[in-house]
Amino acid sequence: MAQERINTLEELEAVAARFVGALPPRASAALVTLSGELGAGKTAFAKAAARALGVKEIVNSPTFVLEKIYALPSGSFKRLIHIDAYRLKKGGDLAPLGFDELMRDAGTLILLEWPEHVAESLPAPATRLSFAVSPDGSRTLSYE
Repeated sequence: MAQERINTLEELEAVAARFVGALPPRASAALVTLSGELGAGKTAFAKAAARALGVKEIVNSPTFVLEKIYALPSGSFKRLIHIDAYRLKKGGDLAPLGFDELMRDAGTLILLEWPEHVAESLPAPATRLSFAVSPDGSRTLSYE
């Protein structure tokens, strides 16, 4: 498992841009799970990744709507799906979002916050990202 220390929002932006730029094309959707306590940086990472992919609209947490879909202007992905599973109780709660269909689309990148809430319904993710806050306020990003 690799780790990166992130001290500033600018560093987070750079890490997110580097991460999404290195994602390889796949036969199905690329699923990236984002874990960590409240305020650890999951949504900030998703916002930075969206900007790096060319999303011009405001990106905010889909906590209450559960899912937001962004068309991407170019690159290997056609759309970004940002899902926040914080309010979900079980994996079956992903079905109304059309999750299985989304996973079949190779042109889709899915960033899923709080995967532990729906773990039993998730295929093996392309990458698992975990955010932790240090006592000094910096973040540690671990990924596998």
